[in-house]
Amino acid sequence: MSPPRELRFILDGRLVRVADAAPQTTLLEYLRDTLGRTGTKEGCAEGDCGACTVVVAELEDESLRWRPVNACIRLLPTVDGKALFTVESLKSADGALHPVQQALVDCHGSQCGFCTPGFAMSLFALYKAATPVSRARVDDALSGNLCRCTGYRPIIAAAERMHALPPASGWRAPGNGGDARPANGEERALADELAGLRRHSTLELAAGSQRYFAPASVGELARLCLAHPGARLVAGATDVGLWVTKQHRDLGTVIHTGAVRELRRVETSADELVIGAAVILSDAFAAIGRDYPSLAELWSRFGSVPIRNSGTLGGNVANGSPIGDSMPVLLALGATLELRRGEARRSLPLDAFYLGYQKSALAVGEFLEAIRIPRPGASTEVRAYKISKRFDQDISAVCVCFRLRREGSGADARVVDLAIGCGGVAATPKRARRCEEVLRGRRWDEAAIAAGAAALERDFQPISDMRASAEYRTAVLKNLLRRFHVETTRPEVATRAVEYAAP
Repeated sequence: MSPPRELRFILDGRLVRVADAAPQTTLLEYLRDTLGRTGTKEGCAEGDCGACTVVVAELEDESLRWRPVNACIRLLPTVDGKALFTVESLKSADGALHPVQQALVDCHGSQCGFCTPGFAMSLFALYKAATPVSRARVDDALSGNLCRCTGYRPIIAAAERMHALPPASGWRAPGNGGDARPANGEERALADELAGLRRHSTLELAAGSQRYFAPASVGELARLCLAHPGARLVAGATDVGLWVTKQHRDLGTVIHTGAVRELRRVETSADELVIGAAVILSDAFAAIGRDYPSLAELWSRFGSVPIRNSGTLGGNVANGSPIGDSMPVLLALGATLELRRGEARRSLPLDAFYLGYQKSALAVGEFLEAIRIPRPGASTEVRAYKISKRFDQDISAVCVCFRLRREGSGADARVVDLAIGCGGVAATPKRARRCEEVLRGRRWDEAAIAAGAAALERDFQPISDMRASAEYRTAVLKNLLRRFHVETTRPEVATRAVEYAAP
């Protein structure tokens, strides 16, 4: 039986089949140039401005999940088997506006109008997810949308009003507390259609020098990685997408991991949390946050909601960027990677995975299968800090995570174990080994912190770049150690880690 060679997705209740598009075609290109859906805009072409935001509905555990994503850096074949909604989808068949649109009209939420479709789609996803919505939830939902007319106040007002309006015909009222289960006939029909689109074999596409494989099982993924050792593995393409849109690179052969069922699982045991490499960041962060709630703010500052809905934890780890924000946390928590090549598997501590800048321990034909994270002990204290020029949608100058276990109480408490994961201060994400060694076994006091800060200067020799100078990074790293000490010894002065640090 020959493999399927056309992708399929649902748009406004209609099945769309695509057999002739190049695998590197972006979703935005296809929407605008082929389907004429010009409501979806191109602003930055790198997933920052949100003008291209669309909503993808996907069937997970028999429930519909509605997620905003950036169409500009999303490869078209990755929406195979999903339902797609653009701003043109919102208006009802009888011409009535969706409550999101009506609220934007009522609250004067559009100025020049260029960014408005993206805002509408982010609000639509929020509308489908939960009611009522808090101001914090609105701010998070809009973190990936930029308004150059500085019109945020009326848009936020529209977000707060949209649930008070009657549902448009053909759209159900939103659930409560994130309930995403199909609630009316139209959505049950959509869920049934998506169930019928599930693939049980590899999707293959080709055009010119470009080839695309989307295996449905981890065994098939392993076979493809051996058969195509030079292939580019892609999950959400939040990084690789920029190679296409900004550098116009030909990716050659691409293997998509997002359809591999085994890689999208999250499993919890008494001792550890196991996150499949293709679990999207939104779900991975939620799972980690249940064990480590103190990380909530760092996760909310990782990219934006659309980025977290496309990018995967495995992709962020395997990419190994020195300024990736998940790796300092995973290093501090003592994460272990499960790697696979063919039928052979091996475990490797994350701190042994990075060999140098953009160089990892992955062998040819090997891929990341899962990330194992130890669950916290009763006395574990974890905090993470991100320093960047902006609060939202910015790359870290310094990101650091501390995991501390003390024995004893008060001034006599001693450090039993300490792990410090750092980003932005070396060619790879890295542990502060000298600082950890200096502090381990000592009393957790000012003298120890001074010694630890001095050790940090020997741990790292950061570079100067557009985000920060080397001197600034070193000073910030030492000050964050002091801050962690204050927050763990004097909780009455602990504050939210809101940083607007300017190098």
